[in-house]
Amino acid sequence: MVRKKALSETDTRAKMIERGNKVESGLGKPKLLLVDDEPVNLRVLKQLLAQDYTLYFAKSGEEALRLVEKQRPDLVLLDVMMPGMTGFEVCKTIKSNAQLSAIPIIFVTALNDPTDEAEGFEAGGVDYITKPISPAVVKARVKNHLSLVNADELRRTRLQIIQRLGRAAEYKDNETGMHVLRMSHMAYVLAKAYGFSEQQAVLLLHAAPMHDIGKIGIPDSIMLKPGKLTEEEFEIMKKHPQIGAEILGEADSDLLKLARTVSLTHHEKWDGSGYPEGLAGTDIPIAGRIVAVADVFDALTSKRPYKDAWPLDKTLAFMRSQSGIHFDPDLIPLLEANLEAFIEIKTKWQDEV
Repeated sequence: MVRKKALSETDTRAKMIERGNKVESGLGKPKLLLVDDEPVNLRVLKQLLAQDYTLYFAKSGEEALRLVEKQRPDLVLLDVMMPGMTGFEVCKTIKSNAQLSAIPIIFVTALNDPTDEAEGFEAGGVDYITKPISPAVVKARVKNHLSLVNADELRRTRLQIIQRLGRAAEYKDNETGMHVLRMSHMAYVLAKAYGFSEQQAVLLLHAAPMHDIGKIGIPDSIMLKPGKLTEEEFEIMKKHPQIGAEILGEADSDLLKLARTVSLTHHEKWDGSGYPEGLAGTDIPIAGRIVAVADVFDALTSKRPYKDAWPLDKTLAFMRSQSGIHFDPDLIPLLEANLEAFIEIKTKWQDEV
């Protein structure tokens, strides 16, 4: 028993040393793939970058592609003139793969003609460094582009969190995840038709799924009630826009700011009879007005436990009748002008049977 215990302690110490070596060898550091057919060039880059990054090396384009697939580096430093595949060809191949295309590629090459540099950017490179290299320039460019990668990842993570938070409201509602997806794409179509830029419309596309997040704060006895709500119950239900705004808070993010606006105003009506603040006309933010049209159109044309889907002609007749009452009168003609796009959205994201 004593011998077994001693061996166990020895194994434990060995594992601790192994873990320590892994940390010292660069585990957790950004991963760089260095590609050059000249070993001396790889050694120069290794001396320059090994302290701050985990490095992988390739001496050909084919080997580089295998390592990119296997190791998924955070950044690639890529020579251009190599036997077999050129660096430009390697870059194009990487960029054609949806799972790898986000990896930034910096060309490091002796080719210094402006047309070569232009070809590198056209192939998908993010930067172009000519040889002989300046150590300070290489380190600065690598650091800057990794910072951009981190910023992009932060934006993607933030968006994913918002999308998942939006899905949380589905568990308190009779509506489906497909409804949230459809109405957000319909809001995008309307926003573009209204005159939003692509960036503004995409922001609304991502903010719209948060419109009903406040329903998380409404009791299940009201949210899941099969019949009509009493007046008192409806007054509680009308609090969900404000609850949603409180959940989203006063954030610095443009996306969260817009999501808060959508949550707070998508039940306001053009004639001032909506809630929670009774805003009217253009006092209602345009994002709220657009989401109101998209939300109601999809809800009416979708089957729910408490109703059948309305046919398209009945839905359009209702939307027209509410123009200037519930809805911004400028938006209903835009809905009708883009009806084909709305139908395509309905077809693409149908509710599961």
